[in-house]
Amino acid sequence: MNVTIVIADDHPVFRQGLRQIIELEPGLEVLGEAGDGVEALRMIQERKPDVAILDVNMPRMKGFDVARELQRLELSTGIIILTMHDDESMFNEALNSGARGYLLKDSAVVDIVNSIRMVAAGQHYISPAISNYLVNRASRREALGQEAPALKDLTPTELRVLRLIAQRKTSKEVAEQLFVSYSTVENHRHSICQKLNIHSKNGLMMFALEHRSELS
Repeated sequence: MNVTIVIADDHPVFRQGLRQIIELEPGLEVLGEAGDGVEALRMIQERKPDVAILDVNMPRMKGFDVARELQRLELSTGIIILTMHDDESMFNEALNSGARGYLLKDSAVVDIVNSIRMVAAGQHYISPAISNYLVNRASRREALGQEAPALKDLTPTELRVLRLIAQRKTSKEVAEQLFVSYSTVENHRHSICQKLNIHSKNGLMMFALEHRSELS
């Protein structure tokens, strides 16, 4: 299977190193490199690669923000997030933003080809050193699903809104992050409350805060 790739990282030497490793593999083609998030988003929209490799801390637009915008645009490009940080909350944010791959930079040279092939095939790939984060995430989701079974009725967008509420985001901030209107967020909040049998905005906030770790 031929796989096309865009690499986005603000360190040219690191980008070029990844490109050299990737292009040694048959069937993998790098369509371009970007040095910041805005350039990465433009390039992905124009060239529509199968996989985009995004550093977390890019100038102008963070990797998570690029991933969320690609998700909003419903582009089929699979996202791999690169980071220096072995941090479970950051890992959860990556998956919540739509990423299917999560690589620690210190293992990227070894893991990059496998991660590209798996993400291009619609699977997840997590650096082996932090695979326990995925187990923790699944366990929390299962426990919350038993406590609040109506969560399964929430749409993907409603779940994203609920996660942002758990981060103490206001409706205005949620709207800005999801690139939607304030009234759209309020409609989502109302729908979530109905599905979870919550009867006030404060009740929704309390539920989200109480289950923040399980929602991540």
